[in-house]
Amino acid sequence: MAKEDGNGMQAKAIGVVANAGSGRNSREKEAVEHAMEVFGPNARLVYWEPETDRMADLIDELEGEGRDLIVAAGGDGTIMAVASEMRDRKAAMGVLPLGTFNFFARGLGLPQEPQEAAEAILAGRAEKMSLGTVNGQVFLNNASLGIYPSILKQREDVYERWGRYRLLAHWSVIKTFLGFQRPMRLSILADGERREFRTPLLFVARSAYQIEHYGLEGTEAINGDRFAMFVAKAEGRAGLFRLAWRLVSRRLEVGRDVTLIDAAEIEVELRQKTPLVAFDGEKARMRAPLRFEILKDAISVVMPSPEDEVSA
Repeated sequence: MAKEDGNGMQAKAIGVVANAGSGRNSREKEAVEHAMEVFGPNARLVYWEPETDRMADLIDELEGEGRDLIVAAGGDGTIMAVASEMRDRKAAMGVLPLGTFNFFARGLGLPQEPQEAAEAILAGRAEKMSLGTVNGQVFLNNASLGIYPSILKQREDVYERWGRYRLLAHWSVIKTFLGFQRPMRLSILADGERREFRTPLLFVARSAYQIEHYGLEGTEAINGDRFAMFVAKAEGRAGLFRLAWRLVSRRLEVGRDVTLIDAAEIEVELRQKTPLVAFDGEKARMRAPLRFEILKDAISVVMPSPEDEVSA
């Protein structure tokens, strides 16, 4: 990250964008209200309805009012949606964590309590940050291809039928593994070098915090504005279960379990014309080949001051 200025954010005109679901969730609604008290009476809160609202329109409206600090209030999906529309804007972006994992906010060193995070934003400083993209879609933490997007789809189907329960989330993983058919054949061009793989999972990381959380290598690549791409070596259902267990137990090893590719520009060719791609918990069909690129210093993000920073 490149340092932009050392001034606090107290003088900024603040606009806060929250997912409409937060307004209907009593716990998250209360958290946002506490944060708004910290931001002060001149801050404005708008709710984003993903199904009907264009994020760009909401941010255009806030910037048109002269608001030069746009705070994304929510989980990684909401934060990713705001970041996607903050590219090359004059306004800085702040992050108010409301999600479960909050990998992006944790990576910034922000407190996880919304009121404390709001205070840290006001005392923070803006720094330029690079973004990762796949076929133009911004992602902050990771993008993936193969078994993981299938798990997300299975989980969504299970939740829709039976409700959102942690046990059902685990069951969706098992069900996806049991239905696993065959690995993908990928041709990967990374910084000019082509390699061929047969794999059930391609995982591209941009969050150093997330891969450290799972005990993986690759932080040097991310800190150097590159991608840490992991190609799984698992074969068959038994291999997938073994891979998953080693991941959660933090015993996954580069070389034995995955191949690590450190690169700034990556192109992935595969047989499917429109594979399902997951990015920061969302998913979409994308046209192959998939192109991963770094947008250098694309947005300004508020970082906490050293005294407010929370160790990862």
